[in-house]
Amino acid sequence: MEEMINLTINNLPVTVKKGTKIMEAARKLHIDIPHLCYHPDQAIKARCRLCSVEVVGKKRLLAACATECWEGMQVYTDTKIVRDTQKGILQLIMADHEENCLTCPRNGNCDLQDLCSRFNILRPHLPHVSKPLPKLCDNPSLVSDPEKCVKCGRCIRACKDIQGIEALGFSQRSINLSVGTAYKDGFLKTDCILCGQCTVVCPVGALVEKDDTDKVMQALLDPEKVVIVQTAPSIRVTLGDAFGLPDASIVTGKMVTALKMMGFNKVFDTNYGADMTITEEAHEFVERFKKKDCLPMFTSCCPGWVNFVEKHYPDLKEHLSSAKSPMSMFSAILKSEYAQRIGKKPSEIYSVAIMPCIAKKYERQRPQLQRNGVYDTDAVLTTRELIKMIKSIGIEFDKLPAGKFDDPMGDSTGAGAIFGATGGVMEAALRTADDWLAQKPLSEIEYKTVRGMDNGIKEATLEIAGQTIKIAVVQTLKYARIVLDKVRSGQCDYDFVEVMACPGGCIGGGGQPVTSTRHTEKERINSLYAIDRTSKFRKSHENPYLIELYKNYLDDIGSKKAHELLHTSFEKQPRWYDEALKKQEK
Repeated sequence: MEEMINLTINNLPVTVKKGTKIMEAARKLHIDIPHLCYHPDQAIKARCRLCSVEVVGKKRLLAACATECWEGMQVYTDTKIVRDTQKGILQLIMADHEENCLTCPRNGNCDLQDLCSRFNILRPHLPHVSKPLPKLCDNPSLVSDPEKCVKCGRCIRACKDIQGIEALGFSQRSINLSVGTAYKDGFLKTDCILCGQCTVVCPVGALVEKDDTDKVMQALLDPEKVVIVQTAPSIRVTLGDAFGLPDASIVTGKMVTALKMMGFNKVFDTNYGADMTITEEAHEFVERFKKKDCLPMFTSCCPGWVNFVEKHYPDLKEHLSSAKSPMSMFSAILKSEYAQRIGKKPSEIYSVAIMPCIAKKYERQRPQLQRNGVYDTDAVLTTRELIKMIKSIGIEFDKLPAGKFDDPMGDSTGAGAIFGATGGVMEAALRTADDWLAQKPLSEIEYKTVRGMDNGIKEATLEIAGQTIKIAVVQTLKYARIVLDKVRSGQCDYDFVEVMACPGGCIGGGGQPVTSTRHTEKERINSLYAIDRTSKFRKSHENPYLIELYKNYLDDIGSKKAHELLHTSFEKQPRWYDEALKKQEK
């Protein structure tokens, strides 16, 4: 039985487990102690000291995020010395912070802005010492503005602890302390894989996705363009968070209505593309498994993961499935079969994808994902950008009636829905691959051993039609590195491996709302599985519209035409030390 202790905070009694920090204990009393560097999913840093509190018997203020409670402790969070200290820290931060809130992408959704409002700091009282610094925006996904950085270290911890990449770090000391990449190089010249986890935890506008909302709005206002949008599985269970709805609410219908009100000619479902990816990927796995060729096979739907393999393990890129991601498969069909159906040239269709991921912005520009000089996907918006667009045109999202996706690329299966959760890609693929290996429909379709966020690597061994299949599901690249090292050394006995770069899978993607935490991600995963359980079809290869597409256009699963449209290739990407060596040689 866990030991409990009693203390008071602002004279209110509270009982907590031994080892609980003051910050967590205060939350039980609904007291929000101000903070910047603290994040519930990260190791304690105690850098900003905004969470300083007064504890009876101590001569100095203590950091609430780092100090454990003890029996009989008396804490005060609102005394004059505490408040003066917190206001002084905020004034020091503002003196070294770029003052352009109106033009900042985080305006109205910024922790620092909220804190200044909370402490009634309307203008800086100290001389402004911020130095002009160049933005890093050499890539299609990510923008770094060092003038807005508050040196909290959240981005560094996300890059190191979640992904094991360490593309960001501290440099210099004292008043010259800064956060950035090695040699201040652009992100494409570093080990960064553009996952965007740094943008989710940044409390200000120092790290944000590259904004494409204006580009999409211009397309929507162009009468010559047929503008079509697809929405990823996880968007429908994260979008409502920004509009006052309960966490992880399923808002599919409201989302469709909002997109139609914004002016999109057709609103389709990326889940249809997920069904395509699962069907092609499962077919590829079955063929590889039968031949024992280049196993384990890795999933390839996550662009951050693909970037990681191409940068860090290019010798293992042949293990990646050649199947395109759902977004890219969907866009390829949109600008081929669908364009032909409606009598349009591919160049006359403007294809927009709403994704939970900033690495998708990089993916859409891969040279392999264009035909005859026309990219399959013209623009990618994150969940955050969609929220911004909905708000910009004054839609009261929570009051919208439910709409329906357009036919025929709006119908999908439950397997397509769970694609957004860690383990979902593997489970969806197994529902199809197992049927094919057994040569009959199997009634057992829920593979619960691959579900959940509790482990970085989940393993399972399956017996299908007298054959043993060993699988693994990996979340975050820190754990992916462990698997890849085993494959490289010849010590890996897996047959099929799913890897998602972000914690929880796409549900915790780098383009999701900045309020995302592990708790909300678990709730979102539950919502995706709820969608699956209520779906008419739960196996991707049973999607009737997909069956029709293969019959009338693609010839067959895994056919030559299917490979031309739905499969891709991968290539080595340079790493930071490659660039460093070039500099030394010069």
